[in-house]
Amino acid sequence: MALSPTNNAALLQEVDEAVRKDRLDTIMQRYGRWIIGAVVAGLLAFGGYLYWSHRQDVARGENAEVLLGALDKAGTNQPRAATGELKKLEAGKAPAYRAAALMEQANMKAEAGDLKGAAALMARVSADTKLDQTLRDLALIRQTAFEFDTLKPETVIARMKPMIDAKDPASSWFASAAELSAIAHYQLGQYDQAGALYGRIAKLPDATKTLQSRSVQMAGMLGVDAVTDRAAESAAAEKNAAAQGATARDQKGAAPKAAAAGKVEEAK
Repeated sequence: MALSPTNNAALLQEVDEAVRKDRLDTIMQRYGRWIIGAVVAGLLAFGGYLYWSHRQDVARGENAEVLLGALDKAGTNQPRAATGELKKLEAGKAPAYRAAALMEQANMKAEAGDLKGAAALMARVSADTKLDQTLRDLALIRQTAFEFDTLKPETVIARMKPMIDAKDPASSWFASAAELSAIAHYQLGQYDQAGALYGRIAKLPDATKTLQSRSVQMAGMLGVDAVTDRAAESAAAEKNAAAQGATARDQKGAAPKAAAAGKVEEAK
């Protein structure tokens, strides 16, 4: 007796499932151990990553507590206790906290009058390639400031040049680097270069008032009229703001006029 179409479909499905099961059994017989091993290895790797990430978070929290404790001790005139805490961070594996510990120790040495020791610690930070360049630049500026009286002007200029010449992006420490370089140029009798650098500092919108005032004064002494430049920039900025305000008012007034014109057209 012939099978109905429904029975044919059921038979084909059973055959397909049997073939699929047979293939799966064959794969498991040949590669089952490897597959299970890969799955277990993946789970172990993922678990290890989670544990490592947790340990990193814990370590960062512990380092932050140690650093804050050291800063508190340094601020309450406990240099020995503060140094002991900072030494722990210095010996650690976290580059940023190690740098912070070295820089704070350098500041403490500078306050105690040991500029040579302070400069040596800052030099270690500036030479650490594991650190962000911005932090290394700050350390180099501090190192140069501590050593300034013992350095040749040419050395100061060479050290600061990369930060002064940086364009895209500009260095975060341009103002400090430019001032040190300007002083060095002045010592060499290169008054045009010194004045130009002071003029650039004076134009910085985010420079502190003290630095800006000092730069304007020095630029003026060296023949660069930074006051006029800033006045012109300020006037241009005010003119631009006024133009934008006028445009905004015109657009605001145009909306009611357009709506009224629309109503007139509708009435017609």
